[in-house]
Amino acid sequence: MLRKLIQAAAIIALLSGTAAAQFMPGIPLNADKPPPTPEEIEKQKAIDRAYRSAAGKIPDKKPVVDPWANIRTAPATATKNKQQ
Repeated sequence: MLRKLIQAAAIIALLSGTAAAQFMPGIPLNADKPPPTPEEIEKQKAIDRAYRSAAGKIPDKKPVVDPWANIRTAPATATKNKQQ
């Protein structure tokens, strides 16, 4: 009985530890990094513009070709015989 209790406590401790890590305040990893210079900002904007223009040149996706479309029959609809 004591063995099962210890195992259950260990499992709960492991699970709650990982869940608690999700709610911890963030540690700034780039605190010592200086803010970007105007040249770096302009360079990043140029990269973004180039990406957007390249993404705009990608052709639209072609429709899916289904060679069996004309051979398949439509699913049968259920007809209800109503007697009035």
